[in-house]
Amino acid sequence: MFKKTITDNGLRIITNKMPYTESVSIMFYIGTGSRHESSQESGISHFLEHILFKGSAKYPTARDISEAIEGVGGVLNAATDRELTTYWCKVPAKDFALALDVLSDFIRDPILEEAEIEKERQVILEELSMTYDIPSYRVELLIDEIMWPNQQLGRDVGGTRESVSRIDKDMIINYMQRQYTTRNVVVSVAGNIEHEYVIDTISKTFEDWRSNKPEEYYPANDLQVNPSIGLITHQSEQAHLCLGFKGLPYDHQERNSLDVLNTIMGEGMSSRLFIRLREIEGLVYDVHTTTSHLHDCGSFIAYAGVDPKNAMKATQSILDEFSNVKDNVSDREMTKAINYMHGRLLLRMEDTRSVAAWFGAQEILHSQSLLVQDMLKDIESLKPDDIRRVAKTILDQSKLSMAVVGPFSDEAYFSEILKIR
Repeated sequence: MFKKTITDNGLRIITNKMPYTESVSIMFYIGTGSRHESSQESGISHFLEHILFKGSAKYPTARDISEAIEGVGGVLNAATDRELTTYWCKVPAKDFALALDVLSDFIRDPILEEAEIEKERQVILEELSMTYDIPSYRVELLIDEIMWPNQQLGRDVGGTRESVSRIDKDMIINYMQRQYTTRNVVVSVAGNIEHEYVIDTISKTFEDWRSNKPEEYYPANDLQVNPSIGLITHQSEQAHLCLGFKGLPYDHQERNSLDVLNTIMGEGMSSRLFIRLREIEGLVYDVHTTTSHLHDCGSFIAYAGVDPKNAMKATQSILDEFSNVKDNVSDREMTKAINYMHGRLLLRMEDTRSVAAWFGAQEILHSQSLLVQDMLKDIESLKPDDIRRVAKTILDQSKLSMAVVGPFSDEAYFSEILKIR
């Protein structure tokens, strides 16, 4: 059962009681990420997420924090994205108070020791190096750079070696004071727990926390009028390809249509791209599509890893399927995609963390809480014409971008076939 309370200082608290579960999940959503950073601050959201785990007032070391949660069998982690930073913990329901104490303490009262900042800087630089050494990760960064050049959306969420190297304690404190405020935080709790108990505990913990208005994100700037391509020459056994288009923001009326299109094209082993490129043509091990919905924009991207000698053929097959779906979506294919999305969503909702994430993310991004049943009803009302229409809108030749990481010396190798009807 979903319940929501807004405290006097603007903190939004959401609970979902799941009496049949033995666990409770707590998720702190901070409405800030790489889109809220200036060029000089690139990577600071991710840096801050890391450093909060290094010690707080009640739990002064990283070991104290991890042992408190792992000592009861729990899991503690965090993630940074373009518009969100998330801290979460999943523990046995009886240990809710402990989990909340650990999370709230390092979010409210981190120590931020200079020595730990320098140590974590090296950890983050190693993380960046790992990302750049893995071609399948590198091509994902490259497609963002090509689709959104010279702006926040085109940068790695983790920043660059140069930007991370110049972030200091004063910058971290300033950024945290700007963005970590009760008006920019949602706490979502799901599990065998009572709403009143959650509200009483959390509201007392954060009653004197700052409530200033956070800074807004940097808007997307889409100036693309022709297909774009980028290549990183890398000697490897596989070529890694991404073909991307501009997508839709998360409040767009055709968002669900695009998500169904994504399922038809590249979700699962019965999707169009998987059947054609793997089962029929035997070209790939992995091929899939993804969608991303942000405040004012989005993306729709296909990925494939392929033997370099088959890269052209795989690219052409993906483009062919993109062209075909504009005019050909059958009732059977539509029903299968909707049933796939329906089933996957219901399976997710058996887990306390997934339930907490469902409601918390909606609240911080949309300031609303759409029930799963309402979402499914919207999807089930769609028709093949809706999918064909959004395909014709999104799969636009002028908005096509391609990223390649592999043993090629010239991007012109691909530019000749970069066409979609």
